[in-house]
Formats: sequence, structure tokens, C-alpha cells
Amino acid sequence: MVTLPVKLFDEGIEQPSYAYAGDAGLDLRSTIDATLMPGERLMAPTGIGVALPQGYAGLVVPRSGLAAKHGISVVNAPGLIDSGYRGEIRVVLINLDPREPFQIKRGDRIAQLMVVPFAHADIAVVPELDQTERDAGGFGSSGVN
Repeated sequence: MVTLPVKLFDEGIEQPSYAYAGDAGLDLRSTIDATLMPGERLMAPTGIGVALPQGYAGLVVPRSGLAAKHGISVVNAPGLIDSGYRGEIRVVLINLDPREPFQIKRGDRIAQLMVVPFAHADIAVVPELDQTERDAGGFGSSGVN
């Protein structure tokens, strides 16, 4: 368990919370009312800032229900919040539905924040990389079935 200090930039917005015990993502809420037209992007403020501990990052990810039911996603998913950032978290949403606009109301849950540990890498430039079974096989290399 890690403690996450949260600053409320907008006192009227509910603090981030987990919907269910054991959930991986904290719900982030919009501080604004907006309409996202098909294909349109919006940088939605959440009214909060966080102080992630050293060695942790915040990943802003789409909400599966919004994606499945309305085609709403996070453009740069996952959005990355570094431990040194102290400003307000904003979520870059996109409406991928080709026909229907999407209404966002103040207080709506628009994305989730995952707090994850990470490791820094020491870079070692080498003339060759070690061989693996996959080797340089990229997109689609494992097939469909």
C-alpha cells in the first residue's frame, strides 16, 4: 500500500476513489460540462493534483464502460503522470463514435488513474542484442489463432 497525497483544486469535485475493493484504478471526474462531438477531442480538467512518491508513476487510462457503450477513450492512453508533476491532472478524451455526440456532466467519472511502480534503467549501448525465439518478429508475428 502506498499513500497518495491528493490536492483538491476544485473543492466541489469528489476525491478520486476506487469503485470496488481490489480495483486497480481510481476514478477521475470531470470538473466541467461539455459535449464531445464525433471525432472531437477535449482536455477535461479533473480538479485534482497528486504527489506521486519517487519510483511511482500515474497512468491515466480509459474507463471500459465509456469505451464500450459510447466510444469514449483517452487519446494518449495511457497518459503518464511523472512523480515530479504537481499540477492539475487533465484527461485528453476523444469521441470515437462516428455518429453520436457524448455529453459530459460535472462530476462524471471520465477516466481512471493507476498508481504503478517503475524501474529506472541504466543504458548500456551494445553492438548486438541477445537472440530470442521471437527475435525481431513484431506486429502480428504470433499470428491470429
